[in-house]
Amino acid sequence: EPRLVESGGGLVQAGGSLRLSCVVSGLYFDDYVYGWFRQVPGKEREGISCISSSGGIVYSADSAKERFTISSDNSKNTVFLQMTNVQPADTAVYFCAAISVIYSDRCHDPDTAFFRWGRGTQVTVSS
Repeated sequence: EPRLVESGGGLVQAGGSLRLSCVVSGLYFDDYVYGWFRQVPGKEREGISCISSSGGIVYSADSAKERFTISSDNSKNTVFLQMTNVQPADTAVYFCAAISVIYSDRCHDPDTAFFRWGRGTQVTVSS
């Protein structure tokens, strides 16, 4: 059974950094594109960035390009999101998701029906 488990969230001061990890199991890593999303209570989930299994950046939101970096370690079936200079507005639950490479053009759209989702990790940024 496919499983994505996020970790690395927590409480951080504004201006600090965090690295989120997403360990993927139960699916063939190379057949999927991986994305990071975030959601604030009461708001829609938004796509941050997507990466192919070969390490190519498929998508990066304008709001994330300067401060967030997605990467992957295929040897560990793990996807990362390096967050720098975090701000209180970055406070959210961060989710990792996998979608078949067939639908890679939708990797940033959380409403796509074909995602496999993790449960998320809370990031809280204090001012």
